[in-house]
Amino acid sequence: MSVILDILASVGMWEAVLRIATPLILGTLGVLLCERVGVLNLGIEGIMTFGAMIGWLTVYSGADLWTGLAAAALAGAAFGMLHAALTVPLGLSQHVTGLGITLFASSFSYYIFRLAVPTASSPPTVEPFRPLPVPGLSEIPFLGPVLFNQTAPTYLALALVALLAWGLYRTPLGLAVRMTGENPHAVEAQGIDPIRLRIGTIMAGSALMGVAGAFLTLAAFNSFFPTMVQGRGWICIALVVFALWRPGRALLGALLFAFFDAFQLRLQTAVEGVPYQLFLMLPYLLSILALIVMARRARVPQALMQPYRRGER
Repeated sequence: MSVILDILASVGMWEAVLRIATPLILGTLGVLLCERVGVLNLGIEGIMTFGAMIGWLTVYSGADLWTGLAAAALAGAAFGMLHAALTVPLGLSQHVTGLGITLFASSFSYYIFRLAVPTASSPPTVEPFRPLPVPGLSEIPFLGPVLFNQTAPTYLALALVALLAWGLYRTPLGLAVRMTGENPHAVEAQGIDPIRLRIGTIMAGSALMGVAGAFLTLAAFNSFFPTMVQGRGWICIALVVFALWRPGRALLGALLFAFFDAFQLRLQTAVEGVPYQLFLMLPYLLSILALIVMARRARVPQALMQPYRRGER
């Protein structure tokens, strides 16, 4: 028990929670946007991998870190446009299309990486984002280092939660996005094109997925390897259900999973004689239990995964 209390009282533990949560926050917001407009995007795992590679490669080629994030966002938006083109006007299966994009983007990432560094025995590194202390606030005991001594992309992720919550629930565009996921025919009756709105929103959500992947190579780590996303994309899809399709709850869900992950990493070093695989599965097991509890209250957008065709009712 004393070991657990020591871990929970550690500032480093809670700093790690916010750092681990950052790509989950960005990815979950991306999935939430796509599903709010009525489209399931199972391409997130591949989009995050491609965003991680493109972000790293851009910086490795001599650009600055923010240009790397922008390149990852553009790459994610490009895959989002591909997903939208196949699922929105053509009405193809969103499951099959998303999984196809994941397989293609993941493989394409490794192909481009090997073209860029064909002879490297270990992944080349770049100079990543460094913690950016907020003057004054970072000196607050305990909370200061946890909340105000993070990297710039973490601050950006937290700001995007507030921005997306305001945009979805306080603006006409947000209302149109939410209604397109519920009843696109009603949106069309108001003079708004649901097809264009779906395509644009999917591209925006996929751009966030690309930035989520780039965070891994430009802030959490400093190099790229093909398996670095490690299922975070699938966790983001589950977190959207946990969050009941609300940005604020998405933040809480990402923090909850990150807490479990950071906690198990410290337990591995503090507790001896227990197979490390048990610690690795702990955050996923606890997240599944939390998802089961929250899913009973979930209200799925009514038009989710339903192709929209003009003139049909």
